[in-house]
Amino acid sequence: MRLIPLIAALCTAASNAIASPDFWASEWPNTDFEQTSVESWGDILSGGPPKDGIPALDNPKFKPASEENRLTPREPVITLEIEGELPRAYPIRYLTWHEIVNDEVGGIPVAVTFCPLCNSGITFDRRTEAGVLSFGVSGKLRNSDMVMYDRQTESWWQQAIGEGIVGELTGMELDSLPSWMESWEAFTTRNPDGLVMDQPNHRRNYGANPYVRYDSSSRPFLYSGELPPHDIPALARVVRVGDRAWPLTRLAEQGEVMEEGVTLSWTEGQASALDTDRLAAGKEVGNVRVKNAAGADLPHDVMFAFAFHAFWPEGEWMLGQ
Repeated sequence: MRLIPLIAALCTAASNAIASPDFWASEWPNTDFEQTSVESWGDILSGGPPKDGIPALDNPKFKPASEENRLTPREPVITLEIEGELPRAYPIRYLTWHEIVNDEVGGIPVAVTFCPLCNSGITFDRRTEAGVLSFGVSGKLRNSDMVMYDRQTESWWQQAIGEGIVGELTGMELDSLPSWMESWEAFTTRNPDGLVMDQPNHRRNYGANPYVRYDSSSRPFLYSGELPPHDIPALARVVRVGDRAWPLTRLAEQGEVMEEGVTLSWTEGQASALDTDRLAAGKEVGNVRVKNAAGADLPHDVMFAFAFHAFWPEGEWMLGQ
């Protein structure tokens, strides 16, 4: 695996000492480390960047999809369609460098999140029992997955499961909203009048992939947990719906799978964001939609197999016959 020099340097930085509440408290004086669901502090590692070293975005600007001239047809975006609002596309070329977008759509405060190391792209409702939260990137990883933090209490949140794991809001869960990763072409074909998030005002090499050939690696970055069962490669993509996972290869072979009250469909046309040095040129991973019996989109995630096994160790693997 070849990474840009910054990421390679961060790997060395992250291998420092075993973490503990005392170790993190000096960096996070406003976080209540006495409240936590983390069983082993050694599971939390520094990914290298400090708090907000990966800057989350707030109140992003949008423009009509018809005016977009940077994206290419196979580039991935996260699509959010809320009834009564123009559909919105959040390009992965921007989320790769920012990981969280705090937005509001149709009066609903949302956090659109993407963890490149787990290929996990989930949209959360930011309304909670503790009020409306806004999120930043902590710079920490657990099971190679991004640890977010809320700016109101500086509690830590596990992105893959949308749950508070350290601090005042430990145990609180965020509601996931139906969103999905698809190609820019798929989005514009269905939504020619949709909106797309405009390029942020940051100095980043947007469109580049700092995790070259990552999804061809045999082991995840900064991960020491168990590998998936059934001889499934650690960085194979699976479609997670609740606590079940369908291998993406199965969907690609069958085109459509109807099981457990859900319909999962696959069509070609989306490039992997974690393959070649340019997102647009990545290998084929296809577009996935997940709907219920009534045809409504369901919250789901297309994540790496190791991450599903790490966070849902008792989860069900839908391997088919």
